Amino acid sequence: MKNEHLPELPLASFQVITDTHVRDDADHIHNRHLVQALADIATFSQGSSGIMHVGDVTDRGLPAEYRELERILKQHAENLPDIRYTVGNHDIGAVVFQNPPLILVEMTADEVAGLLEQDEVLDSATGFAKTQTAAESAAIIKQLTGGMYKLPSNLKPDEQLISEEAAGVESITVAELWHRRMKHFEDTTGMRGTYHDHWIDGYHYIFLGTEQPHPKDCELSAEQLVWLELTLSEHATPDRPIFLFLHQPLMNTVAGSMKEQGWYGVNQDAELKAILTQYPQAILFTGHTHWQLEAQRTMYDGEGRMPTMFNASSVGYLWTDQDEHLEGSEGLHVEIYKDRVVVKGRNFVTGEWIEGAEFTVHYPVLD
Repeated sequence: MKNEHLPELPLASFQVITDTHVRDDADHIHNRHLVQALADIATFSQGSSGIMHVGDVTDRGLPAEYRELERILKQHAENLPDIRYTVGNHDIGAVVFQNPPLILVEMTADEVAGLLEQDEVLDSATGFAKTQTAAESAAIIKQLTGGMYKLPSNLKPDEQLISEEAAGVESITVAELWHRRMKHFEDTTGMRGTYHDHWIDGYHYIFLGTEQPHPKDCELSAEQLVWLELTLSEHATPDRPIFLFLHQPLMNTVAGSMKEQGWYGVNQDAELKAILTQYPQAILFTGHTHWQLEAQRTMYDGEGRMPTMFNASSVGYLWTDQDEHLEGSEGLHVEIYKDRVVVKGRNFVTGEWIEGAEFTVHYPVLD
């Protein structure tokens, strides 16, 4: 006789983590948080379709950080599903954030190679950049995090960026910087390119990413947007979710992305939204803001006109609605059922589900 009290099992499940910001110090809090997160995920991810990482894998994109990431992953590989990655601005950006910050597009190709390939220590590497006072460094950081420092969107890959103070000295080309930054990311993560898609256990997973080394923002090419339209259309039906992953959130959607907060960051915001309006059954997961899952607007309800969107918080450290740093580590667990998708927030430090951070998206999505 059928037992009507058996719990309904999901058809598939996966986990979402983001902003691990791995450092080159094994005892750094970010690294310890990642170790805790992976150990915790192993306790409830049996049969998972995978862990989806939404970018800022490393803090500065340096070789020693990628080696530390590999060490951590190797420790937990036997107990974890496959991990797929989105590129983040800290992984490939034109700035190495430290004090003072290194503006890579003001350095020569040899200097960048010394930093990114020969693994020079940062203390000596600071000599590659122009000397800056603490006030100048603070001004640069404020400018960068405010989204004011951008590579021109119409910049051709072979054009040079020359700093005013280095007139007559050729800086690294954008194309060469991009190649060096992406090579480390691809070699470690196994991803090829900044956008890619995967069919896993019958569901479509689509990863998007910047194609310029912006310090903060995301630059999507016309080619990527065309690819996205075609890829979204593959076997798409209103009653079946499509899962998308992009590091930077769209403006005025999830926590931290309000215009006044400043942590939205897709330069083609309007163009991407125009494509996504055609697929309200999609679910977009983003990172970048670090906003804790207890904050307002963890979920953005597309109300049948846009995809549902989720802020995936951060493994490395958290941010609050009060605009304050918070020590902690969080992520999402996603369960797919025939008529709904359930998204649950997880506290990786305590190994507990986060009260008030469970959301349900019903299918088919109706206007």
